[in-house]
Amino acid sequence: MSNPDRPWSVPVRLEDVPEDGLAVTVSAEPAVRDAIARLGGLTGLPRLEARFELTRRGKGLHVSGTVSATAGQTCSVTLEPMESEIAEPVDLLFSPDAPPEEPGPPRDPEASDPPEPLVGGTVDLGAIATEFVLLGIDPYPRKPGASFEPPATETSDPGPFAALAALKGGEGGGRR
Repeated sequence: MSNPDRPWSVPVRLEDVPEDGLAVTVSAEPAVRDAIARLGGLTGLPRLEARFELTRRGKGLHVSGTVSATAGQTCSVTLEPMESEIAEPVDLLFSPDAPPEEPGPPRDPEASDPPEPLVGGTVDLGAIATEFVLLGIDPYPRKPGASFEPPATETSDPGPFAALAALKGGEGGGRR
């Protein structure tokens, strides 16, 4: 784990993917899960696994599958510890001809996603799984049945403007 921003690396070279495709299942080790939990602001990550289907597409590679995890979080309502299930579909196309991503004008959300760059003829399934599990984290997790109830306000003090309101109400509501 030399890079804290990329704690999980499972590289697969294009040349290692047979013409009829390759199915790969990966599970993160405890140290990797701990590092990813820290990246995602989680209290823990007891399970992280991914199932991928890799198929050749010309000089590129199509990666599809599902990333699933159990994420330890804190309920945003009760502040109690809880676990959430994450299941994120993956459908990416990698191409050696794809330019590296650069800031630019916003893309049309209806347009298909451009291919990801296939750098050195390799895709990193660990990095893909990490990215998708982080994207799948609910930023405001809520335990089942938890609901926010605003605190009841018990004020016997009518406030500083109650006397003015009473005077105004007694005069018929205004000046003449």
